[in-house]
Amino acid sequence: MKLSSVSSGSKGNCILVENKDTTVLVDVGISKKKVEEGLSYFQQNPADIDGILITHEHSDHIRGLGVFLRKYQIPVYATEKTIDYILHQADVGKVDTDLFFPIEKNKSFYLKTLKISPLEISHDAVDPVCYRFDEDSAANKSCAIATDLGEITDELTHSLQELDGILVESNHDVRMLQMGPYPYNLKQRIWGNKGHLSNEACGNFINQIISQRLKKIVLGHLSQENNYPELAFQAVRNEINFAEHPFHTDDIDLKVASRTGPSCNMEF
Repeated sequence: MKLSSVSSGSKGNCILVENKDTTVLVDVGISKKKVEEGLSYFQQNPADIDGILITHEHSDHIRGLGVFLRKYQIPVYATEKTIDYILHQADVGKVDTDLFFPIEKNKSFYLKTLKISPLEISHDAVDPVCYRFDEDSAANKSCAIATDLGEITDELTHSLQELDGILVESNHDVRMLQMGPYPYNLKQRIWGNKGHLSNEACGNFINQIISQRLKKIVLGHLSQENNYPELAFQAVRNEINFAEHPFHTDDIDLKVASRTGPSCNMEF
């Protein structure tokens, strides 16, 4: 199984997940051209994508969806409320509604040999989810993409145990957000329980799901204004290394995804 970041940041998100016979995109929050360039970088053909999974309707997750679908007729999977918003309220232009297939939170489904589990998350969207992927093969590999989390629930922590890899949100540095130029109501939204995880909260979350299996971790969805890759990396590294468990980042492939281009091709 492979997980690769086509782009991951507050300005646009698109993640590639694949196994030997299934290829999916999670979100299309960047332009069609950038998706095509990213897929080419990872030696993938857009026409071979088996499905697009949408986490929620915010523009940094669906900005390029309409244009992409008008060129590539790829099935789209999202919760019913998210689909309704995309088709009737989002600025995606005219799209073929027959390409959209509703899924249910906390109810798994299959695309070929890839088991996909949409998991409920806390974010200020109509019906947001993150995704866990389990390979239906003897290898039994698992990974997840978990961003826009707001807060960590016991249910989410339980659902993301025993992973081999994860791309997880490390959105902001608390002090940068506090001292930065954002208006107070936007700051409240970001650090609220329907907003985004700070670097330290990300590290704490990882400590709740870390295991002997979890060897590949990518920090994603970094804020352009309120974080730096080096700062996120070090803050999360410290949270893991000083936690009361036997794991250390020297034994983990910990990376930070690029906010603007392809990066972090993980294979497990």
